[in-house]
Amino acid sequence: MKLLVIGSGGREHALAWCLAKTDGLQKVFVAPGNAGTAGERQLENVNITDLDALADFAEEEKVSLTVVGPEAALAAGIVNVFRARGLKIFGPTREAAQLESSKDFAKRFMARHNIPTARFATFSNQAAAHAYVDRQGAPIVIKADGLAAGKGVVVAATLIEAHAAIDRMLPEPTALLPDGANAARVVIEEFLEGEEASFIVMVDGKDVLPLASSQDHKRIGDGDTGPNTGGMGAYSPALVVTPEVHARTMREIILPTVRGMAAEGIPYTGFLYAGLMIGRDGSVKTVEFNCRLGDPETQPILMRLKSDLLTLLEHAVAGRLDQVEAVWDRRVALGVVLAAANYPDTPRTGDAISGLPKASEDSYVFHAGTIEQDGQIVTSGGRVLCVTTLGDNIKQAQKRAYNTIIGIHFDGMQYRHDIGQRALNR
Repeated sequence: MKLLVIGSGGREHALAWCLAKTDGLQKVFVAPGNAGTAGERQLENVNITDLDALADFAEEEKVSLTVVGPEAALAAGIVNVFRARGLKIFGPTREAAQLESSKDFAKRFMARHNIPTARFATFSNQAAAHAYVDRQGAPIVIKADGLAAGKGVVVAATLIEAHAAIDRMLPEPTALLPDGANAARVVIEEFLEGEEASFIVMVDGKDVLPLASSQDHKRIGDGDTGPNTGGMGAYSPALVVTPEVHARTMREIILPTVRGMAAEGIPYTGFLYAGLMIGRDGSVKTVEFNCRLGDPETQPILMRLKSDLLTLLEHAVAGRLDQVEAVWDRRVALGVVLAAANYPDTPRTGDAISGLPKASEDSYVFHAGTIEQDGQIVTSGGRVLCVTTLGDNIKQAQKRAYNTIIGIHFDGMQYRHDIGQRALNR
């Protein structure tokens, strides 16, 4: 049996690593992969990114199942292309992926189906957006409407920050669509107070299988300071997701979303990620939807998965998720992202990486922005590595992760020193 994982980040390395554990598996192709997947037994990088060429490859290699990692491929319609050829693939169609590819679509969908979320307004006119912010005041949240690799969100503490975000995301003049509308849009939302968590499930169009909960750390600096990034670390399980919060999220957010998409004629299949804001009173609101596994949440989540991932995926593709359960390691998993110099602005690339440790039962270094160059592994993106460890509790997992990091080096390496601290402070 051969499998194909689409993508090149840490999420995809973790997916391929987890799938490679399947008994009797011949190979997992990763397109295009990174230096980490290139060095793994049973994994093979394939330098293809074109959607039709990927489908050609899957046909030629008789790939049994394809799993899509990144949002860009989903938004471009890779699932539509594969399904049109009768190829098995797990992920949402281009139409369903609008839950992530368009913040405006997602917000309007939630409004139609009474799914709890922040109040919002969408603008393509810069002057109107500025006027709205002046009326609402700060703090306030400004979001670019399209895909932004996790960095198209500004939580503005002041009106000055909010106006600057609008100027950057909605410049004037911008390209116009045929009907004269502005091609760029921003969604402006009320600021929500509470604690964030990541709630990720598998969906087969009608049934839902929740994965382990996790908590991401979005901001670049310790103590949640500085600009948002694609994610600087995560741990699982998230203590803030109590059994009551879990049940409420399924009842008020996940199931209404799956049923709503089906009712609108765009049934959802694939991983569905709801970013949650959990209030002190236990209320839950949807910050955003992602149509794939989170990164870096995937790394600690899959470190804890004891079930065979391929079995779960096969049930999902066959529409039989109601017939399978996921079993989780009781231990805590924690991942710390090591980022390149100048991330999240314009990351520096080409820095040599040294001191990468061997994997162990409770520690693994997943690659993201890495390539091999003249026999040396070097940085090739903003988030470079995710050092992921297991521990009997959050403190032990945290200690193992940071002890592992001590031996790793590349010039300009930056990381947070407090991943998981919120759980320790509870």
